[in-house]
Amino acid sequence: MASLPGLGPIGIWSNKLQTDDPDDLGRLRDAAAELEELGYAALWIGGSPSLAHAAHLLAATNHITVGTSILSIWQHQAADVTRQRAALAPADRERLLLGLGVSHARFAAQYNRPYSAMRDYLTALDTAPEPVPADRRVLAAIGPKMLRLAGDRAAGAIPYLVTPEFTAQARTALGDQPFLGPEMKAVLDTDEARARTTARDYLTNYLTLPNYTNNLQRVGYTEDDITGGGSNRLVDALVACGDAEQVRTRIEEFQKAGADHVAVQIVLPPGQSYPELLRQYRELAQALPL
Repeated sequence: MASLPGLGPIGIWSNKLQTDDPDDLGRLRDAAAELEELGYAALWIGGSPSLAHAAHLLAATNHITVGTSILSIWQHQAADVTRQRAALAPADRERLLLGLGVSHARFAAQYNRPYSAMRDYLTALDTAPEPVPADRRVLAAIGPKMLRLAGDRAAGAIPYLVTPEFTAQARTALGDQPFLGPEMKAVLDTDEARARTTARDYLTNYLTLPNYTNNLQRVGYTEDDITGGGSNRLVDALVACGDAEQVRTRIEEFQKAGADHVAVQIVLPPGQSYPELLRQYRELAQALPL
């Protein structure tokens, strides 16, 4: 499986790229069009999006890749996904990357044998009347078995809540050819203490989920690092804090570790607005080779 051709090195990850409120669709579409114009390579819809969420962004843009990050296999039947994808215009199908994941036991009552469930889901995508080609799907893989599956039966992996060190290990596990596009968090704030507080507040819930904490322990972090919202060592590893140049430097660390693409998630303090998120992506774009 070759890495994804034509996908640029830096995209955006945000759970604010989806809405079910018709009154918000205009604002969302305007934001998507602006982010495309700024030169970002992909819009990764965070949370648990559907193909309907992806369709809104595809309709608002012309050439940018739109990815789900991730569509939960427990919430969306493979047959429904293939039908919804087939209903898109051919050019939009080519711009869509189906990011799939098993989510977490806390969020899916039917969670059971996630590796086997993902393998069966991929088989259902392969054998549907309108199959989803392997090179148009990627897996939210962080464990060794899921990484192998991502390389064997998808275009590659889109790991979440990871470090450059994990990225190097994932590249070794995948081999040279499969796509590797980790998500990376950033806080654009040069006040170190305040930036860490913003980062830690955002990380706290993630650091209670075993899928993530087990992976962090596999790459060398301890229980002491993980508890209490994360040690400074862990917070600094998971979130790039500082100005746009410091964020760019961290992106380069991921790239040197083997990432083909980095999906940057800007993290805001509680209460800051959607326009502020766009303002910071504009600021970041000035420092990046987009």
